[in-house]
Formats: sequence, structure tokens, C-alpha cells
Amino acid sequence: MLTLSLHEGDPGHHLQGSHAIESPDYPYFRRVMEDRNYGMAPSRFPMYTYYVEGWGLYAESLGFDMNLYGDALDRYGHYSEEIFRACRLVVDTGMHALGWSREEAIQYMLRNSASTRGEIEVEVDRYITWPGQALAYKMGQLRFSQLRSKSEDELGDLFDIKDFHETILDSYGSFDVVESEVDKWIDETFVQ
Repeated sequence: MLTLSLHEGDPGHHLQGSHAIESPDYPYFRRVMEDRNYGMAPSRFPMYTYYVEGWGLYAESLGFDMNLYGDALDRYGHYSEEIFRACRLVVDTGMHALGWSREEAIQYMLRNSASTRGEIEVEVDRYITWPGQALAYKMGQLRFSQLRSKSEDELGDLFDIKDFHETILDSYGSFDVVESEVDKWIDETFVQ
């Protein structure tokens, strides 16, 4: 539950969405996203899944920075979710690159995760209708983590995690946009 709360709540999607809604620099069509039914093919203005869901996964890891995973059961839950996410990478790739059937994907996840068949069926149907969406979560999380490491290395004692997160949340867009905004923030931090 802790991992889910970090992903969906604060510092995850709730913070991300609130920041977007309140940002005067975001165009209106980007401030409000329709994102309720992952089982349906996208039918709205395209969102950058890597950015939105990558932030959610990245936010889960912030539980370690905030010392929230001190309890063994909370860590177990977090690692169980990471195993589930790893299974999604295999299943998404298996179905769309290797020709796996729906049932093969379900069986793989049943063997390798702690999820129920019902939960897995809903997830697999989501991956069928939205190829690459599961992969985008991890791509975003890895990129945000890489940008944080780069910022910490380059700025040293000048690194401020709050400013870094503000920069990421202000940089909605493609990988190139986010990276260029982080580079700009690093350069501006040196000047101050």
C-alpha cells in the first residue's frame, strides 16, 4: 500500500497533476488529462506516458529517500511491485515482439508475480490495447533517475532535490525537452 500511495498520491501523480493544474506556464490542454481507463486505446490528446508514469515509478523510489521503507513488510510490498513491473516488461515485449498469446502472457505473470488471475487479465488486456505503454513506465523512471544522478554529480553541494523535482515537473514533454530543461537548470544553478 505504501508503494501505491507514493505512486498515485504524493509525491506521485497527485503532486504531478496538482502542479500541472496550478502552473501558469502549462497550456490548458496539458493541465487536465483524461486518464481513467487504461483498458481502452488512447482516445484523447496524446500524453507522454514515459513522463506521467515514469514520474509515478520514480516517486515510489523516493520512499527510500524519505526513510519510509524501514518496515520489512513495506519493503516486501515495494519489491513485490517491482517484480510485477519487471513481468510487465517481459509480457509487453513477448506479446508485441515475440507473438505471445493472451494466455501465454497471463500464465507468465501468474508464475512470476504475486497478482491474482483477475488482476493479471485486466493488466494483460491493457497491454494488448496499448503496446509499449508498460515499457514507457520504466523508461521514464530510469531517465528521471539518470538525470538526478547527473545533476547530483555535476552540482555536488549545490544540488537541491526540491529544485530538481520542480524542474522535472515544469518540463512536461519529450525526453529531449526534459533533458534540455535539466541541463539549463544545472547551468543556471552554477551562475547563481
